[in-house]
Amino acid sequence: MEMEGSVSNGPPSTTRIAVVTGGNKGIGLEVCRQLAGNGGITTVVLTARDEARGAAAAEKLRALGLSNVVFHQLDITDAPSVARLAHFLKTRFGKLDILVNNAGIVGLEYLQDHIDGTPTTDEEKFVGMGMDQRLELLLKWCLRASPDAGKICLRTNYHGTKRVIGALLPLLLASADGRVVNVSSEFGQLRHFGSADLRRELADVETLTEERLDEVVSAFVSDLDSGAAAAVESRGWPAGAFSAYMVSKAALNAYSRVLARRHPSLRVNCVHPGFVRTDMTVNLGLVAPEEGARRVAAVALLPAGGPTGAYFQDRRQAPFV
Repeated sequence: MEMEGSVSNGPPSTTRIAVVTGGNKGIGLEVCRQLAGNGGITTVVLTARDEARGAAAAEKLRALGLSNVVFHQLDITDAPSVARLAHFLKTRFGKLDILVNNAGIVGLEYLQDHIDGTPTTDEEKFVGMGMDQRLELLLKWCLRASPDAGKICLRTNYHGTKRVIGALLPLLLASADGRVVNVSSEFGQLRHFGSADLRRELADVETLTEERLDEVVSAFVSDLDSGAAAAVESRGWPAGAFSAYMVSKAALNAYSRVLARRHPSLRVNCVHPGFVRTDMTVNLGLVAPEEGARRVAAVALLPAGGPTGAYFQDRRQAPFV
């Protein structure tokens, strides 16, 4: 399925409420701006872990004339924080129409001294470099793998996102057209797994359960905790420094499909925004935040009755494998 370039394709409604996690910068902030500028969205709730930064981001959007943006603090790894957001939405709106799960981390340690010395603002140095070359630079200058960073990645990208979805699910089901959009990555495609058995199991959405998916993630964390990169690779997990990030996004993709099967009235989809120039990529990405966000917003605003349990890349439906 190919999507239109516009992000204003959603069905009209009297009130339409959207929540964006990790909304204070980068892709998340741009998604908030684009959704708030859409005539069919009544209120956009911009959430962020840091209260001061989140409030400032919401004020920045309101200064642009987007008076329908409100801020609410949210740390997706903190159960009380998630519960407070759910209570706020239930009390104020009674439902939720769109949930964009954008908050996430790369699962590597940032080397601040190297970041400061990386000439990322001089774009001429990187003209002609593809994504792989730029990732090599990131790993050389700015990022370092560690088991602790990998475990935090799974706790955030997979378990944290699941926590938010679970808490807000009753409000999404109260909507006449509830949507969940999980910001994923091509790194979450199952081709990165060395084990055919793992690829097969994670792709078999008809038999895969949330409980089994949790067990798979737990097994990866155990192998990661062993500290032996070779052992991780030998068991069929994705190889390389981005292993934890790949597993977190593959698990999120699989969970999205499980959720879509369980709740057919919802639209639950994943989208790869591209290799975007953000803090996460130390501005070495190839895609502008505006374009990355446009791809996410387009999935959030697909026409009613559109696909569910799908993965989108380059504005088209693509395989999870």
